Amino acid sequence: MPQHYIYLVFAIITETIGTTALQASQQFTKLGPAVLCVIAYGASFYLMALALKIIPVGIAYAIWSGLGIVFIAIIGLAVFGQRLDFWAVVGMALILIGILIIHLFSNSATH
Repeated sequence: MPQHYIYLVFAIITETIGTTALQASQQFTKLGPAVLCVIAYGASFYLMALALKIIPVGIAYAIWSGLGIVFIAIIGLAVFGQRLDFWAVVGMALILIGILIIHLFSNSATH
C-alpha cells in the first residue's frame, strides 16, 4: 500500500478514536477521554495533512469522512448501544458504494 494511503488509514483510525473519546468524555466533563479526544484529533489532522501531499483533498476527505462515519456507527452500536434504523444503514451503505466508485473508477484518485 502506498505511504500516502497508510497516512490516510491512520488518520481515519485516530479520528475514530477521537470521536469515540468525545462521546465518552460526556461533553468534556471527564478529563481522560477529553484529553484523548484532543490528542487523537490532532494526530488525525496531522496524518491527513501528510496524506494530502499526494491525494487530492476531495478524494481524501470523501474516504476519511465516509469510513469514519461507518466506523463510528459500528462503535456507537458496540460500545454505546446506539442503534441505527434501516434507512441510516442504507445511507451508510451508499456512502461506502460512493467511496468504492471513486477509488475504482475515478482518475482523480491516486492508485
